[in-house]
Amino acid sequence: MLLTDAYETKVKSGELEPDPTQKEALPYFDSVAEGLAQAKSKKKLFGFFGADEVPVKGLYLWGGVGRGKSMLMDLFFETVPVERKRRVHFHAFMQEVHGAMHEVRKTGVDDAIKPVAEDIIRDVRLLCFDEMQITDITDAMIVGRLFQSLFAAGVVVVTTSNRVPDDLYKDGLNRNLFLPFIELIKDRLIVHELASETDYRQDRLEGEQVYFHPANAEAQDKISKIWQGFTNGQSEPLTLRVKGRDVRIPAFHNGVARASFYDLCGLPLGAADYLALAEAARVLILENIPCLSRDNFNEAKRFVTLIDALYEARTRLICSAADRPERLYLEGEGAFEFERTASRLREMMGAEWGVG
Repeated sequence: MLLTDAYETKVKSGELEPDPTQKEALPYFDSVAEGLAQAKSKKKLFGFFGADEVPVKGLYLWGGVGRGKSMLMDLFFETVPVERKRRVHFHAFMQEVHGAMHEVRKTGVDDAIKPVAEDIIRDVRLLCFDEMQITDITDAMIVGRLFQSLFAAGVVVVTTSNRVPDDLYKDGLNRNLFLPFIELIKDRLIVHELASETDYRQDRLEGEQVYFHPANAEAQDKISKIWQGFTNGQSEPLTLRVKGRDVRIPAFHNGVARASFYDLCGLPLGAADYLALAEAARVLILENIPCLSRDNFNEAKRFVTLIDALYEARTRLICSAADRPERLYLEGEGAFEFERTASRLREMMGAEWGVG
């Protein structure tokens, strides 16, 4: 079944609201599926060493958050009849690549990328990535050679991103070394913007409470229902690579992250870590924010830094806390400065927060 047919089926059943800009993207997904089917037919007809295989162009679907990119990707992945296929968040994929290269280097090989690429090629014909973005220089130096090998072997890539290809790794260190990868993407993938004016992720929260206090069982239940609405029960941990270190987010799906206060503020994380999180997650569910004081001063400082990063990125925040924002930090060093954080939390609770 082509994505166009699957999409129309869901519209007719009432599961989806028809969106003109989403419909414009459907033929590009269908083109990938048809290309894969034709390549498979030629392989059966001529054999592995028969006719020269014309490379199947993949798809790079980019646009603002909440426009339905991941939804279309999910539906495409479900319906495309390819046996060796994988759908994975781009950050998680790159973390796996780093881990595999680390293991390969133990064998003494000079080029760790080659055997890692060969393993991926053996297992996968279609790779579907959610939210391709490059923020780490190590990733930037690896992806060019890695993807060149994948494309040369006929691996087809379909990916979503919040950025046009030319803005990947924008202002990054030694970006000139990364530019050939951008040209490779534009050569091997159809680039299409999903320019919908509707933010479906934002609409899902319209009129919903997003700040719950106290952080009791009732708050937990309400937050879990919001999480279920975003993820349909599907999530996996996400590891962000930040300046050579790993930052683990316990649960993540389609740009929505879920973590506890301790996960993000109880560990020695800093501004760069929170900025990477704000880049990867357009919605953060943060649970069990405690009352803050001199007894947990370091955690409080990290919380302030986290809120600043989320605020600047206009990330949607859903949270449970011991008390309302103005009463979270009443005494001890930093209580006065926390007034700005409380004000920002209040602003982020507004219905219009994150729009635009």
